[in-house]
This record gives sequence, C-alpha cells and structure tokens, in this order.
Amino acid sequence: MARRYGPYFDPEYETLSIRINPPRVSVDNVSCKECTLVKVDSVNRPGILLEVVQILTDLDLVITKAYISSDGGWFMDVFHVTDQHGKKVTDSSTIGHIEKALGPEGYTSGILKTWPGRRVGVNSVGDYTTIELIGSDRPGLLSEISAVLANLHFNVAAAEVWTHNRRTACVLYVNDNCSSLDVDEESRLCVMEEQLNNILRGCEDDESGAHATFTVGSTHVDRRLHQMFFADRDYEGGCLEMEIEYPPNFKPEVRIESCVEKGYSVVNVSCKDRPKLMFDIVCTLTDMQYAVFHATISSDGPYASQEYFIRHMDGCTLESEEEKEKVVKCLEAAIRRRISEVRVLV
Repeated sequence: MARRYGPYFDPEYETLSIRINPPRVSVDNVSCKECTLVKVDSVNRPGILLEVVQILTDLDLVITKAYISSDGGWFMDVFHVTDQHGKKVTDSSTIGHIEKALGPEGYTSGILKTWPGRRVGVNSVGDYTTIELIGSDRPGLLSEISAVLANLHFNVAAAEVWTHNRRTACVLYVNDNCSSLDVDEESRLCVMEEQLNNILRGCEDDESGAHATFTVGSTHVDRRLHQMFFADRDYEGGCLEMEIEYPPNFKPEVRIESCVEKGYSVVNVSCKDRPKLMFDIVCTLTDMQYAVFHATISSDGPYASQEYFIRHMDGCTLESEEEKEKVVKCLEAAIRRRISEVRVLV
C-alpha cells in the first residue's frame, strides 16, 4: 500500500517573519531634553499597538506624545515618555525591561502574548483564583461580596473595581485562607458562584445583567474590565449618564471624519489628559475590531489631543452613522470609566 503524506508545517513558522526581521527597540535619552524616546520598528500584525502601549503603561510611564505608522507590512512608532514625576526614564532596570519586552525576546518568549478570555467568571492563575463580577452598583456591595468570601474561607489578596453608569465591574484575586493557594475544587467554587450571583442580582431590575461565572483563560486586568463593561453595553447609559457629575472640563469630545483619498476613517479625541488615556482608547478600538494604521498623540498642558486613522479588520471604513455613533459612545465610556478606578492590595 502506498504511503500518503500530508503537508509539513514547521511549528516555528508563526515566528518566522519575526526571526527574519526581528523587532528593533531604541530607548533614547539624548534626542529630547524633556522626555525619553522609545522607538519600535517591527513586522506589523494585529494588536501590536495595544501590546506596546500596554507594556509602557504597566511600567507607569506617561505617554506625552506618540507617532504611529503601520501601513504595509511594517510597524513603526515613536513614544515620548516620562515617569510619574515628569522626568526622563533613567532607571536601568526599567530600560532593560522595555528593551526585553518589546524586542525579539519578548515576541518569541510569549511576554507580549495575551488571551482573549471573553467570558466573565472565575479562573485559577498561579496561587490565586481570579473572580470577575459585574452588576448594578449600590452602597455596600463590596462589603457584601467580601463577607461571602470570608464566610467561605477565601482570602482577598487584591482587587480592582470600576464603576460607570451605575454599573460595577470587579476583578478579585483570592486564595484559600489556610493553604494560601488557589482553589480548584468545583463544588466549593460553585457555592461561591451561586452566593455571589445572589448578591449581584439583589436588585429586582438586574436579573439578567449581573453575573459571576467560571471562565477559561486570562488577560490584562484593565483590558478585561473594559471588555466586561463593553459586553455589558454600559455605553448605552442614556439618561443615567446625565445624572453623573464628572469633574470640570473632563467631558471628552470624540469626532469621526472620513479620509476618502486614503481610505481611512479618522477618529479625533480631545479631553483632559490623564495617565493610561492612550491605552484605554487603543484597547477599545482593538476590542471593537478596528485596526489603527496611523496615529498622532500629543498633550498640551492639561489637555490631550489624539488622532487615529482606522479601518475595520475587514478593511472597511465606518460608513453608517449608526456605527460612527456607537464608536463615539464606546470611546467616551472608555475614557470616563477610570474616574472611579479603585485598586485594593491586601
């Protein structure tokens, strides 16, 4: 009998283009008197801009200016960054981490890889179990959640909570009180899920929108909170949004125009500047399945101006007014969510 052979696929093919043309990273403290310039040249691929911005944001660096270009097969960007005190980045360990994470080693070792994790729920990661909750906000909600976990002998190691349009999204990191390890006992997790759901659905008008369920996979915590709110459609706050008092001059202005000659939709965002603003905007555009081809970001005193040239992942621009309105609402919601950002480390 003749042998039949299928095609051979090299398991390292996925990183072939990166190994042929490895990313080039430069951390420049000479060219600019006020900022550190982080320059990244790399093969272009979906999501790369978000990954780079995420690395810089997680280091608590402030992006004051940025120039992005990713037409064709190559991604080139320059970030002007400072530390939290407005100074240049001179710490050798921070510079080393930037070069490692954004360079060839970061891509081939999986440092920049993320997981989609679209469902809300509980997931064991390392020595902690991650609990993701979303529901109507009300006084005493976190206290009730903590009481349930304490009664079930869970220790809360850390938590991050956002509220927007009277909704609460929360990510908790818990472990067993006695062993200090994550909990994978299904029956115990089911009891926790049931009791947390009862608390979240305590309001008679929140039977379907509140939930705490199990999930597989994980992703960056800030991105998960954005995804949870987006899935919850918090951007459709309607009249509730009018009842919320935001800080003066914080209301963002988002405009969408067409660049017909180049085949782009142009998103312009003007608002009060703050840390992680670029991350929140790029994260939202990425999760809405838009690709950023060019961008210019700048800060003028307390205000920020950001311009993004985008297309949908299928190559289409934003044609309908309905789609443009949705993008505007989603970006406004993403900018406002961090006003109520709460982090707790125990």
